[in-house]
Amino acid sequence: MTTSEAQVWPVPWGHEYMGFNVVAQILTVIHKENVRLDSDKLSDLYAQLGEAGAEDVVCRAIEELAVRLSHCERLWRQNDMANLRKSARSLIAIADQIGMTAMARVARDVTGAIDINDFAAVSATLFRLMRIGERSLTAVWEQQDLSV
Repeated sequence: MTTSEAQVWPVPWGHEYMGFNVVAQILTVIHKENVRLDSDKLSDLYAQLGEAGAEDVVCRAIEELAVRLSHCERLWRQNDMANLRKSARSLIAIADQIGMTAMARVARDVTGAIDINDFAAVSATLFRLMRIGERSLTAVWEQQDLSV
């Protein structure tokens, strides 16, 4: 029997229906994204600019990334895909500069989804970018604290 042929009947909690258990509890899915930091990029940055210069660049990059992530979400809510694409593209360069490889990769995925007009994918990848962005910013900040 296909799902279109199946009749849906009210099934009490705790009973089996079509191979699924009907339960009284609803689970919340918590997304836990892994982030990757390229510590070699940060080390190179410190070697090139010195400690004070590198810390200044990293602090400015973290601040700019946080602002642009918020801006991306606002543009998505306004359905402004052209400016969302520009904002996501700008995240790639900044994230790459300080070794946030996962964040840069997902920002590329957002721009790719916009390019093919797949708005479900834009939504999914943008909110993945938000999760990874938050974790990446925290990870860089913590790594910077360890190096001081």
